[in-house]
Amino acid sequence: EDGPSAGVTMATALASLITGRVVHHNVAMTGEITLRGQVLPVGGIKDKVLAANRFGVDTVILPSRNEPDLEDIPSDIRKAMTKSMTQ
Repeated sequence: EDGPSAGVTMATALASLITGRVVHHNVAMTGEITLRGQVLPVGGIKDKVLAANRFGVDTVILPSRNEPDLEDIPSDIRKAMTKSMTQ
């Protein structure tokens, strides 16, 4: 089931389709997106990042307001992944 946290992913998929630019398979993203394009924080960041890591993802795109949640992720995984914070 896709909830609001899939908004950024869905918007990225649509942008990829329209522009023809491929989203790399090693990138995961989450975040709610408003109709005006603002990215809002979501819950479950630790679980989402850990799951992404288990599946070989090494780059995550997260809402900037979720940055404090990164402290909950084990440091070895935090260091191994590239994190991009978005607004």
